[in-house]
Amino acid sequence: MPGIEIPAIPRSWRFPAQLASVPRVRRAIFDALPKPCPPQLSYELRLLASELATNAIKYGASAGEDETIELVFWTADGYYWLAVSDPGEGWPRLRTSDGEASGGRGLVLVEALSEVWGVAPRAVRGKAVVAGVRRTGW
Repeated sequence: MPGIEIPAIPRSWRFPAQLASVPRVRRAIFDALPKPCPPQLSYELRLLASELATNAIKYGASAGEDETIELVFWTADGYYWLAVSDPGEGWPRLRTSDGEASGGRGLVLVEALSEVWGVAPRAVRGKAVVAGVRRTGW
């Protein structure tokens, strides 16, 4: 119907819960972005997906088990949305990290890159961390 924008159908992927999957997560987002896409926006969305996936792998999956994480990417209501799900029971929380720590800044980065983010339980087990980045200026 003319004049009505049909929303994008979400894209989703499953990856092994291994740090080697993080570059594949970044590539999936790069490939899913509309072309052309401003380089800064592309970079920020890939960085955001990378941080969410790394946290899900490090803190949401059990070592030694054959587990996966799920990445979902879609546009709605003027935002690009990313959700990364893992089977873990623990919920992420924003922490302050001293300047000497080698980690612990993932959610600080997620908060800086996204307009909104939060955690939602999954129907079966685990949770999804969802972040939205406003689509403006192009």
